[in-house]
Amino acid sequence: MKGENNYAFIDSQNLNLSILDLGWKLDFARFRIFLKERYGVAKAYIFIGYVKDNEKLYDFLRLVGYELIFKPTLEYKDRTTKGNCDAELVLQAMIDYQNYDKAVLVTGDGDFHCLAKYLANNHKLGKLLIPNEFSYSALLKRIDTKDEKFLTFINRSQEILEYKKRAQ
Repeated sequence: MKGENNYAFIDSQNLNLSILDLGWKLDFARFRIFLKERYGVAKAYIFIGYVKDNEKLYDFLRLVGYELIFKPTLEYKDRTTKGNCDAELVLQAMIDYQNYDKAVLVTGDGDFHCLAKYLANNHKLGKLLIPNEFSYSALLKRIDTKDEKFLTFINRSQEILEYKKRAQ
């Protein structure tokens, strides 16, 4: 996959919450380098719910090489915020379909089974990066075939992807 023009489509909520459930934080700057070096990712989209108070985070993500696609969020009476970006991710993967060699999907959400299957059947799926191998949709297990293995687990690279505070 190195040397190809691959695009990553990142389900930010699934990625972030799945890694936090494992007890560690993802270093997004290192993850962007990891995507480029290991999977030939030239363009990495992050699909994220827009919250006005998170501008510093958005600026940082852009600075380290991500393109952000926002979904307006809704705040509920119980103070929770929801901004499901599944449709945006699928739409962007199809808008850019002719522009990339392979798609790298970053999610453990079974809602993306149909996209992953379509991409695999059309030789456009590079990898399906599952954040947490201990907690992801069984639908995604059906993407692997006897000839091709698409599933890879981000948590197995914790030693290089974990965020560690650096001395100032």
